[in-house]
Amino acid sequence: MTYGQIAELLGDGYTPRTVGFCMHSSPEDTPWYRVLNAQGKTSTGRIVLPHDKQQRMLEQEGVVFDKSGRCDLQQFLFIPKTKSQKQRDASLYKRK
Repeated sequence: MTYGQIAELLGDGYTPRTVGFCMHSSPEDTPWYRVLNAQGKTSTGRIVLPHDKQQRMLEQEGVVFDKSGRCDLQQFLFIPKTKSQKQRDASLYKRK
């Protein structure tokens, strides 16, 4: 997911930047490294980590980055289901 996607899901008052601040101060077990910027790049380069830690963690999960450090969001972007999609999927499994 991107910071912008999360901000959109949270609604009014949230921006990609505020999501980034929240992610930075989130609990240790939060999968922060799975959130990318809108260009498909990591955003941890200026944080006191190894500058490529986020990219290496994602690569271990199968995400591929090009030479400029971008991943193809068309291929790797997670798009959560909406409530209506979940309800429609659930109705497929109900016995009639």
